[in-house]
Amino acid sequence: MIIKNNTTKLLVTLSFLLILPFVQKQWFNLYSLNNNDISFYLILYYLSGAICPSLVYINSLKNYTDYSFTKDKIHSKKIIKGKRLLFLVAINLIFLSFLIADYIYINFDLIINLFLEGINVPKPGITQLCFFIFLISILLIFKKSRFLLKKIILVNFILISLYLWHLQIINISVDDQFHIYRYFRLNDLNLINLFILVAIEISFYTWSFLSYKTNLSDWIVPKPQKEDFIPFLNIFIFYFFIVIYYSLLI
Repeated sequence: MIIKNNTTKLLVTLSFLLILPFVQKQWFNLYSLNNNDISFYLILYYLSGAICPSLVYINSLKNYTDYSFTKDKIHSKKIIKGKRLLFLVAINLIFLSFLIADYIYINFDLIINLFLEGINVPKPGITQLCFFIFLISILLIFKKSRFLLKKIILVNFILISLYLWHLQIINISVDDQFHIYRYFRLNDLNLINLFILVAIEISFYTWSFLSYKTNLSDWIVPKPQKEDFIPFLNIFIFYFFIVIYYSLLI
């Protein structure tokens, strides 16, 4: 019954996301007929820009944050340890920390360029970047601080989404002075914002698997089973529909 209810909620949410862009376009068209004044349809269109990011926040926080894995009796042929584990932990932790640090900087860069014009804030150098990566790595090790960091990432996603929504409404294009412009060389910045979040989601799940309970303290991680790949599939399915949503807005 629980599975059936969850499936129904997911289908309703995804169906809503597929219909919403057409409704939003209609509101924008009605506003465009008289765009000299602040109209009811403009307010609706502005507010509707927060719907999809809010759904992403709620779904990710609920389903893609606190992972649990089955810890069966560990067999010697089904474990990862030693140098292989050190390599996986180091690569994943550094990569995830870098993504988070750079993602937060994207938000900071947008604020500077949009609201604090004339203030020249230099991009963090190698030393500062390494410090932030080290700090985020420490936060990722502990469960409570990891959850707090995930909330910050999702709030960061909402803020960037709202900035881009505002830029779209006032018809301001983003050039190479914005840090986000350098990603993937895509014209649709909403998709860039989304792809960065998806990369963080996947890396966050991998790190959650590696650091689950006493895995790192015992320095033994069981090899992933088939059921451990289900969250990957859920992430791809959910964000695939979010990609469709933003693609329909173009």
